[in-house]
Amino acid sequence: MSKKVVLAYSGGLDTSYCVKYLTNELEMEVYSAIVNTGGFSEEELKEIETNAIKLGVVSHKTIDATDTYYQKCIKYLIYGDILKNNTYPLSVSAERVFQAVEIIKYAKSMNAEAIAHGSTGAGNDQVRFDLIFQIMAPSIEIITPIRDQKLSREAEVEYLSANGVERDWTKSKYSINKGLWGTSVGGVETLTSDGVLPEEAFPTQLTEKGEKVIELSFEKGELKGIEGKSFENPVKVIQALEKMASGFAVGRDIHVGDTIIGIKGRVGFEAAAPLIIIKAHHLLGKHVQTKWQLYWKEQLANWYGMMLHEGQYLDPVMRNIEKFLEDTQQNVTGKVKVKLSPYKFDVLGIDSPFDLMSAKFGSYGEMNLAWSGEDVKGFTKIISNQIKIYHQVNSDK
Repeated sequence: MSKKVVLAYSGGLDTSYCVKYLTNELEMEVYSAIVNTGGFSEEELKEIETNAIKLGVVSHKTIDATDTYYQKCIKYLIYGDILKNNTYPLSVSAERVFQAVEIIKYAKSMNAEAIAHGSTGAGNDQVRFDLIFQIMAPSIEIITPIRDQKLSREAEVEYLSANGVERDWTKSKYSINKGLWGTSVGGVETLTSDGVLPEEAFPTQLTEKGEKVIELSFEKGELKGIEGKSFENPVKVIQALEKMASGFAVGRDIHVGDTIIGIKGRVGFEAAAPLIIIKAHHLLGKHVQTKWQLYWKEQLANWYGMMLHEGQYLDPVMRNIEKFLEDTQQNVTGKVKVKLSPYKFDVLGIDSPFDLMSAKFGSYGEMNLAWSGEDVKGFTKIISNQIKIYHQVNSDK
C-alpha cells in the first residue's frame, strides 16, 4: 500500500517537481495543500488547485488561515511595534510559521505518514517548516526533494518535461511573495550589498498625486477604523488601508538581516499598511504609556520578533511575551493623523483621552505646575549623590 504524503504546495516550479517526484519515484499518494495567509485572490487559488490536479495529486485543499494569522501573530507585531532591524515588518517570516502549523494539522487529520515541502537548502524557510513539523508531529517523516537532491531549476524543468508536464516555467526577473502583512521582492539587485531595486520591481506602482491626510482609530492597540468608518474584522481594515495607501507607493525599503543559517541577506519589500499602522501605533503609545512600559515593551518585542523570524513561535516564552504585550495596550486608544504623499508618509499627531502629555501638569520647556524650583534642587541633589561619591572616591583617576 502506498504511503500517504501531504505536500505544502504553492503551485510554483519546486512544488510541482515535488508532486511528480513523490508520485513517480517514491510511489506515494500525494495530497497537496496551500495555506492562504492573505496573499492570494480567489482566481489564483483556483488556478493553483487546477494545476495540482493536472499534475496528479489525489486531492488538493485550500486552507484559509488569514484571520488566525492576524489573531495569533499580527496583532502582537502591532502591539510591540515590531520591525526587524528597525526596518522589516516580518512580512514573510511571520506567515511561514502559520502555513507550517496548518499543513501539519491537515496532515494529522489525513493520517499521513509523511509531509513534504519544496524549500531549498539555502534559506530560512527550510528551518521554519522543519521546526514546526518536528515539534508538532515528531513521528511524521519530512521529505524535501529540492533540498536533498540539490536541484537546479533547469534539472527540475527537464524532469517535468520528461514526465509530460509542459508549462512556461520562465522565472520572473523578480521573486514576489505577497501576504496580508506585506510583499517581499527579491531580485538580482538584492544579491549584492549596493544594488537598488528599480521602480518596476515593485508590484504596486505610484498612481496617486498630491497629499492626503487620513485619520486612524485605535482601540486598545488594535486599528479599528479609518476616516470615521469602523471595521469589525481586523483583516478588512488592514486591507482597506493597504488599498488606500499603496497607490502612494509608500512602505518600500530593503531589509538587511541575519538568516537563521548564519549568513547575511537582503530583500526588498513593500508594506504600506503594516508600516503606517506600526508607526501610527508607536506614536500613540509614546503618548499614553509610561517610560518603563515603553522600555520593557521594546526589549521584549525585539526578542519576540527575532524568535518569530527564526521559527521559534511554539516556544512557551512567546505566549508569556504576548500576555505582556497585550497588557500594555489598555490605554492605547485614540486617533492618529497620517499624511500620505508620493513615496512617503508622515505621522502628524494624536488625540487620546489617555494622553500623558497633559497641560494640567505643565508644558515641556516652558512652565511647570506640579513642582517648584526648590523641589528640583532637592531632587537633583539626591539623584546625583551616588555618582558624586564615586567621583570623590576615585578622584585620583
